[in-house]
Amino acid sequence: MPPRDLQNKTALVTGASSGLGVDFAHILAERGADLVLVARRRERLEELAKALRAQHGVTVDVVPMDLAEPDAGQALYDELQARGRDVHVLVNNAGYGTYGDFVDIPWERERNMLQLDILTVVHLTKLFVRDMVARDEGWVLQIASIGAYQPSPTYATYAAAKSFVLHFGEALSYELRNTGVKVSVLSPGVTKTEFLDVAGQKQTCYQRLAMMESRPVAEEGVKMMLRGRPSRVSGLLNRVSIWLLRFTPRRMMAALAHWLMREPEAG
Repeated sequence: MPPRDLQNKTALVTGASSGLGVDFAHILAERGADLVLVARRRERLEELAKALRAQHGVTVDVVPMDLAEPDAGQALYDELQARGRDVHVLVNNAGYGTYGDFVDIPWERERNMLQLDILTVVHLTKLFVRDMVARDEGWVLQIASIGAYQPSPTYATYAAAKSFVLHFGEALSYELRNTGVKVSVLSPGVTKTEFLDVAGQKQTCYQRLAMMESRPVAEEGVKMMLRGRPSRVSGLLNRVSIWLLRFTPRRMMAALAHWLMREPEAG
């Protein structure tokens, strides 16, 4: 059994209706944290909240909200202030990718993705970290991607957005090094979630071979966050791959990423 080291703390998990978000919620509840669950799908959030209360005896608030809306960050912060909920742990998990040639992806969808993956992440971090610094206690887990470490054709803007999240998180971790607030960045590789379906990509051979279950990825993220580690790539294979990129010319990085992301031939 994990230690109940987050007893009497409240953890906010965005994108909590599926995939890593569900696992983050369970792992934090196992450690004694009360939860605030945020995502668009109310029914899924309510179902998860019921399970968390029954299995772990924690308090769970559900906030159905589309965090891709421009003012969603402030609206969520104001809602939790009105409920009297102080957030001690922030898991910025909400996000998605768009797969395809850059010129073919509709701007409206790409803008929605960038709003959620970058602007909302920064805004929520700014709002809640200010309170954490004032209390001199708190933990933030930003979710990036191994795509953050290289240019990724067919995921050009998504990978660039995750590179932003990685560098933003690492920089903020250093800024707050002399406070009681710890900021960490987890960079998962291919993980068994709804990501590929939402992105609109058929699973490739590489993705099938590299696929990780979401629970171990989430466990790794929570552990490194509580230890105050600035950043980590999930999974040994992924860590070795990213290490090897240090010796790869940047133009070759893009070509390699494009080759790995190619969809299987029809028929």
